[in-house]
Amino acid sequence: MDAIRNLDRNIWMIAWPAILSNISIPILGLVDAAMLGHLQDTRYLAAVALGGAILSFLYWGFGFLRMGTTGHVARARGAGDDSLAFLVLARSAALGLAIALVVMLLGPAWIRLGLAVMQPAESLSGHASAYMGIRLLSAPAVLITYAIVGWFIGCQNTRWPMVILLLTNTVNILLDSLFIIGMGLNSDGAAMATVCAEYCGLLLGLFAVYRAAPQFPGIRELRAGMTDRRAYGTLWRSNRNLLVRTLSLLACFAFFTAMGEKLGQDVVAANALMLQFLLFAAFALDGVAYAAEGMAGSRLGARDLAGFYRVVSRCALWSAAGAGIISLVVAMAQPVLLPLLSDIDGVRQILADVHVWLILLPLLAAPSYLLDGVFIGAAETRPLMTTMLFSALMVYLPVWYFTREFGNHGLWLAFALFNAARGVSLAWVFRRFSRRGRWLAGTDAARSVTPLTG
Repeated sequence: MDAIRNLDRNIWMIAWPAILSNISIPILGLVDAAMLGHLQDTRYLAAVALGGAILSFLYWGFGFLRMGTTGHVARARGAGDDSLAFLVLARSAALGLAIALVVMLLGPAWIRLGLAVMQPAESLSGHASAYMGIRLLSAPAVLITYAIVGWFIGCQNTRWPMVILLLTNTVNILLDSLFIIGMGLNSDGAAMATVCAEYCGLLLGLFAVYRAAPQFPGIRELRAGMTDRRAYGTLWRSNRNLLVRTLSLLACFAFFTAMGEKLGQDVVAANALMLQFLLFAAFALDGVAYAAEGMAGSRLGARDLAGFYRVVSRCALWSAAGAGIISLVVAMAQPVLLPLLSDIDGVRQILADVHVWLILLPLLAAPSYLLDGVFIGAAETRPLMTTMLFSALMVYLPVWYFTREFGNHGLWLAFALFNAARGVSLAWVFRRFSRRGRWLAGTDAARSVTPLTG
């Protein structure tokens, strides 16, 4: 019993800082919107919303740097190889820097492509383009910080990522006040504030690694590790799978929004509000998934299969409990929640009509969030890509196509079954890996890539 209590305590020591960090992300967006929303000209707020959406697609696509780093670090730490764990961070940071330089070089082309797809009014294009041009200057800070955060989660330390994010958000808010309100720089000021804040976050992240790293490799070891082509090949294959998985997920969200737009402006507004609320639920459940990433990967690195299954079992219990609580609160709070989300009669009516999906989705999506964490921690990223593609192409799109006559309910049904399919398909792969003894294969492969002999 004491062992279970200690395991639960360790899970929540990782989960609560991650949850706090995650829920602070949308708060920052609300503060930015509030400051720009008080300006006389609404073009600046619209330009930031447009530019931010385009850049989010770009930066979220490179989120594989965080996830790919976590799994390899967790397994190296579990095997007691702190030097290899640091080398994973160094390689991921180098890969992130290289990608960032390409992003900055191709930035003008990306901006033109994004604006061509979004087709904003001419009055917004100039402001949105300037906003994105400034924001792209922070690409090195964003991508290297992804790697740093992944290293910390792999080390089962989510407190430093929480501090890094909170500092970044605080600096951003303070500089927003200075640049937007104080200096009148409008949307350009919002971009400058974000760039400065992201470099502040990177500096703190580098300091945190220096303070927290238990062991640094020697110069010769570092040089050999950083020039090991096989190691970069392994890292890239893992990250490539995550890239395809992430872009597929983003495409599914974009498709959901596009199909909602065909049903009318009120439907788009109501669906957007529901998705934002669901993001809060996802952020909360991701805290347990982060614990699964670090702890499950560490147990596999130590070749402790029994410990791995205990971690997965307890994380699954807490994830299910969290999803159940969220759904219960949403169901009971409907009379209060819907008026808070919107005061537009048409939007409120649509929210009331599809509110049931807001109750069901946390329960349906929770298994996929948890198993994402398990497979990321195990550095087994190919199943994440294949199950995502299967769920999108074989479930989401066919269900949407055959339920179009049901309007918005058909769209939400397709989205709900898409999330459920991700969890079911990952559970099937999990069971298959367990039956075939595949979970320790990644550890053996990782050790064969970069043997560190000191």
